[in-house]
Amino acid sequence: MNERWIVCRHTCAWQPPTDVYEDDDGIVVRIEVAGMRDEDFSISIVGPKLIVAGTRVDPAPKRMYHQMEIRFGEFRVEIDLLRQVAVENVEARYDEGFLSVYLPRYNAQ
Repeated sequence: MNERWIVCRHTCAWQPPTDVYEDDDGIVVRIEVAGMRDEDFSISIVGPKLIVAGTRVDPAPKRMYHQMEIRFGEFRVEIDLLRQVAVENVEARYDEGFLSVYLPRYNAQ
């Protein structure tokens, strides 16, 4: 009998609203995730994917929710990069609740 183990990992990570668009020079990824600091983000490129992850902490304990729409905890965004980018020139900026990651096009010369 040939048994195989299959490990399934279900994550509780949520995905914040994300826009991905191109301009003349590269790809822009804009993620709406308020209440964070620069050091709260992890940004990496693994193969053909941009991965942005982090944890947003609920700042105040609550006893009983009447409505809960603001998500807290671990989040993760994975973007398939359809174009080759210049990894060494990637820039990220967090401002007013938006993380913007700029991925310039790779120009083979």
